[in-house]
Amino acid sequence: MPNFIVTPWEVSGEIDYDKIIQEFGIEPIDDKLISRIKEITSEIHPFLTRKIFFAHRDLNWILDEYQKGNPFYLYTGRGPSGDIHLGHIMPWIFTKWLQDKFNVELWFQLTDDEKFLFNQSLSLEDAYKYSYDNALDIIALGFDPKNTFIFSDIDLAGTLYRNALKIAKKITFSTIKATFGLNNSANIGQIFYTSIQTVPAIIKSLIEGRNVPCIIPHAVDQDPHFRLSRDVLPKLGYYKPASIQCMFLPSLQQGGKMSASMKHTAIFTKDTPDIVKKKVNNAFTGGQASAKIQRELGGNPSICSVYKYHFMFFTLDNDEIKIIHSRCTGGDLLCGECKNNLIQKINKFLLKHQEQREKAKDIIENYLLKEKVDLKSIIKEKMEKSN
Repeated sequence: MPNFIVTPWEVSGEIDYDKIIQEFGIEPIDDKLISRIKEITSEIHPFLTRKIFFAHRDLNWILDEYQKGNPFYLYTGRGPSGDIHLGHIMPWIFTKWLQDKFNVELWFQLTDDEKFLFNQSLSLEDAYKYSYDNALDIIALGFDPKNTFIFSDIDLAGTLYRNALKIAKKITFSTIKATFGLNNSANIGQIFYTSIQTVPAIIKSLIEGRNVPCIIPHAVDQDPHFRLSRDVLPKLGYYKPASIQCMFLPSLQQGGKMSASMKHTAIFTKDTPDIVKKKVNNAFTGGQASAKIQRELGGNPSICSVYKYHFMFFTLDNDEIKIIHSRCTGGDLLCGECKNNLIQKINKFLLKHQEQREKAKDIIENYLLKEKVDLKSIIKEKMEKSN
C-alpha cells in the first residue's frame, strides 16, 4: 500500500508520482509530446522540461484540434478557504503561459460552495469573502483581462445549477462513493458538488452552441473530479475535457506538500521579507551535521526542500540550477548560502506580486462574472407593473 494520500481534500506523505500515474490512469508527458508543444509555441516552459507538469489526459487530442483550427479554452480553479501560498500560484503561472502562447480564454472557478460543504469550520460568508481576496492573487499574475473570466460559484449559481442538474442526473450515488470515498455521513451537498465543478468544462460549448475543446491545468489531487466529468459529459453529447497535471510544491519541512493549514511550513503571498527569511532559515535541508562534514561529503539535494524550491519555482535557468546542484553535492555550497539565495529570490517575486496584487483591487471588476439578480429590484419592478 502507498504511504501517501492524494484526494481532492487531503494530500499527505511522500508522494510517489509514478504510482499516481498508474492508479489514476493518467499518461506521463514524454519528450515527444514536449517537442510537439514546442513546435507550436516556439519555446517550452521549464515546468514541462523539468516534469513539474508531469502527466495529462488527451493533450495530443487538444493539440490536434488546435492545429485544425478548433482552439481550446482553459479552465482551472481555486477552493477559497484561506490565503494563497506559492503552491497555489505554481500551476497558475503555467496556466498563464498556456493562455499567452495559445491566445485562448481562461475560465477561473472559485469554488466557495465546495469549501463551505467540505470544511466544517468555514462559514459560507467567509468562503465567499476569500473568493474575492484570492482573486486578487490570480489577477496579480497578469492574466489577460479580455480573455479571463473569474467567477464565484455563488455568484454564477443560476448558470451552474441549471446545467449541473443535467450532469447530476447521469451520476449515481454509488459512483460518487466509489470515486471520492464518501460514506453515509457525507452531507448531500458533498454528494452533489462534483456536478457543479463539471459545468465549466462545457461552459464555452453552452455559450457557443457547439462543442468547444477544454483543457484543465490542475494539481493532480483534483483528478478524481475530472475523471468523473470525462465519464459523464459524452453521455450528454459533449467532448471529454482534457487535462494536464502538476506535482505539489513541497512543504518547507520534510515530507508532504505545502499546506495552508501549516503556516510555518508554507510561503504565503502576503508574507513579509522577515517572515520569508525566518521560514526558509528553518527549512529542512539535505545538508550535513556541520560545515566541516558538508565540505567533506557534500549535501543531498534530492531530499532538500530548499533545493526543491530552487528547482521547481525560483531557479528555472538550467545552467544556474546545475551549478547549485554541483556545488551542493561537491561540498562547496553550504546550506546558509543556498538559503540566502532562495530568500532573495522569493522576496523579489513577492515584492512584485504584492505590488500587482494591490493594483488588482482597482481592476478586479474587469475580470469578474456575476449574475446580476437583485430580488428586491425584481419584486419592486413587478409591483410597479402591477399598479
